[in-house]
Amino acid sequence: MLVSVRAKVVEGYTLADSMREYPAIFDDLFCSMVAAGEKSGHLDAVLDRLADYAEKRQALKSKLQQAMIYPIMLTLIAVGVIGFLLATVVPKIVDQFVQMGQELPASTQFLLDASNFVQNYGVLLVSAIVLSIVGTKLLLRKPAMRLSWDHKMLTIPVVGRVARGLNTSRFSRTLAICSSSAIPLLEGMRVAADVMSNKYFKKQVLEASDRVREGASLRHSLQQSKLFPPMMLHMIASGEQSGELEQMLTRAADNQDRDFEGSVNLALGVFEPLLIVFMAGIVLFIVVAT
Repeated sequence: MLVSVRAKVVEGYTLADSMREYPAIFDDLFCSMVAAGEKSGHLDAVLDRLADYAEKRQALKSKLQQAMIYPIMLTLIAVGVIGFLLATVVPKIVDQFVQMGQELPASTQFLLDASNFVQNYGVLLVSAIVLSIVGTKLLLRKPAMRLSWDHKMLTIPVVGRVARGLNTSRFSRTLAICSSSAIPLLEGMRVAADVMSNKYFKKQVLEASDRVREGASLRHSLQQSKLFPPMMLHMIASGEQSGELEQMLTRAADNQDRDFEGSVNLALGVFEPLLIVFMAGIVLFIVVAT
């Protein structure tokens, strides 16, 4: 890939145009900033900013992935243990009651029914879950479905807070980098919208850019979306008034990064104990019923 980019540059293409041949590697942000750096003659400074941005974005992504490993593993272990108990241990214990001719208590009968269901329909149940996941992913490829899904995700108490923190951080940091690279505000907002993972967030930012084009301030345009936190909007307004929008956007991005990490920790702090209590309750019920 790098050899091909170099060959394009040698042929007379600009570096930005050469990079656009590989959109899977170089997104609009990278290409737009490199193009601005080439026009302004400050390509070295632009590349330094891009390197810092890429490092911070990767660090944020790594933190999210690492935070998700433990709850996912815990969930898989919980499902595996419960499935193993229902499919193997419970039937053997219940058989002893049957052989002794004792009437099964209601809780034990319920457990036996659950065990029979897992044995008879366990494979079908797992298949149905897998098909549901695959079907959901296919449906989310449709723009209208994805937009509706992402909008609903923002309304879920804990999940919505995490999504807001991630997308507002990406927006403010991307726009700050674009501003520092002399990219016009409207173009910077378009680029910032493209790096957002939430399609509803992206739609609202693009609508905000339309309001900016009509003459509204950035702060007022973003406020109408009702997605950005008041502190961030206040910092943007301060930056617009003082002429230091780039610096205030960077500070806002740092604040949103911290808020995002706090939201992730809160979500895990709520989910992990609930999952442990749920698993312990299921195991306790199995022990008491048998």
